[in-house]
Amino acid sequence: MDDLSLRLFKLSSEGFCCAQIMYKLALEDEGSRNDDLIRAAQGLCRGIADTQKTCGVLTGGIGVLGLYGAKGNENEACKDDFLQMIQEFHTWFKAEFGSTKCVALIEERDFASGDQSFKPICAGIIQKAYVKVYEILQAHGYEYGNRE
Repeated sequence: MDDLSLRLFKLSSEGFCCAQIMYKLALEDEGSRNDDLIRAAQGLCRGIADTQKTCGVLTGGIGVLGLYGAKGNENEACKDDFLQMIQEFHTWFKAEFGSTKCVALIEERDFASGDQSFKPICAGIIQKAYVKVYEILQAHGYEYGNRE
């Protein structure tokens, strides 16, 4: 098992969901922590609010790109390439996985039932998406793990 797979397994075992894992990986890679962001991301999981609509890996990946390129306070603007980066990621995601909808990616699940059979599917999606976010940032001249 490679390092990213081990990290994914650990975070999933600790009870973090897809969007949270995308953020946790990004924050860990820069040596920082933001528990409030991780809490907020939980609402994006399982297809936003457990509705199985837009995939939390997709929204989490867009959020990670936002950490680098989006507006963060009243004294700044989003970077010129931010919209292009999120469009690249969205287009890639849909082409790579065939859908942006949680239900299409993992089939209908009753998350309250304790059925965890979706986790290997999600882990594969997270792994590919996380690498793609890294590649997009690199292609746009960002130093991954350093937002300063």
